[in-house]
Amino acid sequence: MNFKDIAQNVTPDWAKNATIYEVNIRQFTPEGTFKAFETHLPRLKKMGVDILWLMPIHPIGVENRKGGLGSYYAISDYKAVNPEFGTLDDFKKLVKSAQSQGMKVIIDWVANHSSPDNVWVKQGHLDWYTLDSLGRIQPTIGTDWYDVADLNYDSKEMRKEMISSMKYWLTEANIDGFRCDVASWVPIDFWIEARKELDATKKVFMLAEAEEVEMHKAFDMTYGWNLHHIMNDIAKGKKDVTAVYNYAKDNKHPKSAYRMNFTSNHDENSWNGTEMERMGEARFAFAVFAATFEGMPLVYNGQETSLDRRLKFFDKDSIDWLKMDLVPFYTKLLQLNRSNKALWNGENGGEVKFISAADEKNVLVFSREKDGDKVVVMINMTGNDQKVKLNNTLLAGKYKELFSGKKVKMKAEVETEIEAWGYRAYYK
Repeated sequence: MNFKDIAQNVTPDWAKNATIYEVNIRQFTPEGTFKAFETHLPRLKKMGVDILWLMPIHPIGVENRKGGLGSYYAISDYKAVNPEFGTLDDFKKLVKSAQSQGMKVIIDWVANHSSPDNVWVKQGHLDWYTLDSLGRIQPTIGTDWYDVADLNYDSKEMRKEMISSMKYWLTEANIDGFRCDVASWVPIDFWIEARKELDATKKVFMLAEAEEVEMHKAFDMTYGWNLHHIMNDIAKGKKDVTAVYNYAKDNKHPKSAYRMNFTSNHDENSWNGTEMERMGEARFAFAVFAATFEGMPLVYNGQETSLDRRLKFFDKDSIDWLKMDLVPFYTKLLQLNRSNKALWNGENGGEVKFISAADEKNVLVFSREKDGDKVVVMINMTGNDQKVKLNNTLLAGKYKELFSGKKVKMKAEVETEIEAWGYRAYYK
C-alpha cells in the first residue's frame, strides 16, 4: 500500500514536536471539575506537555449504568458537558486557559456507541442504532458493554448529526481535535468524511485508538499498541531486545505516520494493571524508550506521582498528588523530546539506527539524528547488570547525558556497564 495514496489529511504544524498527556477529569482532583484541573495547567506546561487529551467530557447515561457514576464512554448527549465536571463556560475557560499557555486541547470522542438513553433515542431516532429482530436497541456485539448502544453507520442522517456534533466543539469551545475511541470499529469512510468537514471548520489533530495503517487516511496519529505489548513482555521476561528489532523490521507504518508510545493509559491502568504490576522496575527504562524511540510520548495522569493503583473506572477515585517524585524524570524526557529535532514526530524526526549487534538480546542501543541534533540511547532491557562493548562511528561525538547532566566525549569504540533496567540518554 502506497501511503501517499491514502494520506489525505494535513497534520497541523504545531504537532511536529508535540508531546501528549491524558487527563481523567473525574479522578484528577478531589473536586473532579474543569475548574480544579485548570489550576494544574502551569505545572503541566512546565513539565513539557503540549497536547492535553481529555477523557470524555459529556454527560453519562443513567440506563444500565455501571457503578455509581457510570462509564465516561456511555454518552447521553454529544453536545453537552457532564454536570459533575462543571458548566460549558467552565470548559470553554479551561480550553482558553490551556491555549493561552501554549498547549492544545483534544477531547475523547465516542463514535461507535452511545448510552441507551442518549438524547437521540429520546428524540425517536431508533434507526440510528443497531436493532434486533424485535426492533430493540443492541449493545456493541462481542463485548460486555451492556451500558452502551451500538450506532448504525448505514444511517446517513446519524452520520450527519455525528459530524455536526464534532463540529460543535470546534466552533463553540475552539478545541484542537479529537482522540477517537475504538476508531477502527467505525467505518473508515465516515472518518474520511468527518476529517474533511472538520478541517474545513478548523485544522484539527486526530488521534485514533487503533493501529491499522489504513486509519491514517483520516487520522494523524495511531496507537503503538504492538510496541506497548512488546514492552510489557520484555519486562516480564517473555521476550528480549530482538522483539524490538523485529518490530522495526516488520513495521508497515511509514515515517510520515505519527505513532503514540506509552507505558500506561486509562485502559491499561484500570483493566490490565499499573506500571508496577506490568513492568515492575523496568517501567523507567521503558518510559525512556517510549520518549526516545520513533513516536509521540504519552504520559497518563498520575504517572509523575508514581500512581501505584488501578483507578476505579465507574466511581470516584481521586489521584493523590502529594508525592510528585517523578516530575523531574518526565520533565527531562518531555522537554528533550520537544527541543531535540532528532526526536520529533513522524518525518520531522530522525530515523532510528540500531547500534547494538543484530544478535544482542539484552541491551538496546540506537541513535537518531536530524539537522545537527542527535541522541544516543542505551537501555538495559534485563533485570541483571550488563556489560556493553560497542564499535560504531554513530557513537562518536560530544554529548550531555540527560539524567546525570554530565558532559561526555564518546569515541566509536565504547565499553561500559549498565545496571539492571538501567538507561543512558546522550544528546547534542
